Amino acid sequence: MAKPIQATWGGRFKSGPADLMLKFSESASFDRRLAPFDIIGSKAHSAMLAHVGLITARERDEIHAGLDEILADIRSGRFVWDSRLEDVHMNIEHALAKRIPAATKLHTARSRNDQVATDMRLFFKYACAALGVKVLGVQRALLAVADANRSVIIPGYTHLQRAQPVYASHHLFAWIEMLERDRTRLSTVADKANESPLGSGAVAGTTLPIDREFAARMLRFVDRRGRPRVTQNSMDAVADRDLFIEFASACALFGVHISRIAEDLIIWSSSEFRLVELPDEFCTGSSLMPQKRNPDACELLRGKAARLQGNLQTLLSLVKGLPMAYNRDLQEDKPPVFDSFDQSAICADVLEGTVRGMSFNRERCAAAASDPALLATDLADYLVSRGVPFREAHHAVGAVVALAERKGCAIPDLSNAEVNRLHPRFGTRWASVFDLDRALSMRKGTGMPGPSQIARQFGRWRKILR
Repeated sequence: MAKPIQATWGGRFKSGPADLMLKFSESASFDRRLAPFDIIGSKAHSAMLAHVGLITARERDEIHAGLDEILADIRSGRFVWDSRLEDVHMNIEHALAKRIPAATKLHTARSRNDQVATDMRLFFKYACAALGVKVLGVQRALLAVADANRSVIIPGYTHLQRAQPVYASHHLFAWIEMLERDRTRLSTVADKANESPLGSGAVAGTTLPIDREFAARMLRFVDRRGRPRVTQNSMDAVADRDLFIEFASACALFGVHISRIAEDLIIWSSSEFRLVELPDEFCTGSSLMPQKRNPDACELLRGKAARLQGNLQTLLSLVKGLPMAYNRDLQEDKPPVFDSFDQSAICADVLEGTVRGMSFNRERCAAAASDPALLATDLADYLVSRGVPFREAHHAVGAVVALAERKGCAIPDLSNAEVNRLHPRFGTRWASVFDLDRALSMRKGTGMPGPSQIARQFGRWRKILR
């Protein structure tokens, strides 16, 4: 049985939509979270209508009071959502019309197309700021752990093989660098969201004398000097979903970063490495094996990364074949965006908690970093400093490494005679290269893991993350 004609758009139709169509097309179940933004937008719109004389100041005030009451009901859980009213906009407008006669004028010079575009831009500004704060929390946690473990040295890895020694803080700073790019991307998305589409209508604006710039100021769509920022093409304003994709992309790349961090933590905390111990609060056990201590939080962070990538792909696929301007397909743009926000937020919280509670196994780290093979490249540099071309030096040190492996000993345990038979320029001081403190102190260039540069990075990050 078809439902009664809907007052908002039903004049064109002889009968209302079927129950199945109502169930299929409703979005109030997920877009209701836009209610605070929708109400802010409606208050700005009604203020603009009063400003240009399309409604009276009294009608504006009544509308504002009614919208405030509805928002209070929504926040308290008293508001009754009706899926037959399709979406958040119509639910709020219907509820307002029951309370305020002037509510029938609220939709003057406005379409749900520019209404939802405005709501979402307000949401993106909020979401980017909120996620930025959470990512900052992770960075601060990493900085605190780095500060508490300043003297800890670990192997740096390439191809998951021991490569060269670094301070643990240098590795943690690498993570902080990745997360700083995530914060920058979120700020960029927020800046792009800072243009008001309100007043674009369904596709071609309106013949009524509205003031888009006035509404933009009310909604704080302004530049640093307080000048209003509004979209410049009514068709693009309601059809554009670049922001959705860019936000989901920023979240997906954040997911990639936290997945890589999680993978490092999983490896470091394994029985084979034992460089760190993760906090009990973010690990779980086995239902069968009582000895197990599984890094489930980190494994779930890896899994969430895939989910965030899926949301991005959904949005890209959604818009790739759409004609201008608005199409109902775009209703499906919100679930992946909301999910990306929710999952990114909780992932940031979980990663921060995991990082704050982890501890380095200093003895195990020292043992791993003391492997002389980690300084093989330093031995090649030593030959270069004695006038040997690097490729020749690399080949000579490779021969030294192979000799030590054949003899089953550490490289510094080889004799001067053995080493100099492989290349005469080794001389008698070659073994001094294998002093770990010397090796790190010589790494003085910008971005290197030497003590002076580590101290500089601590100062830099304290300033950035304060």
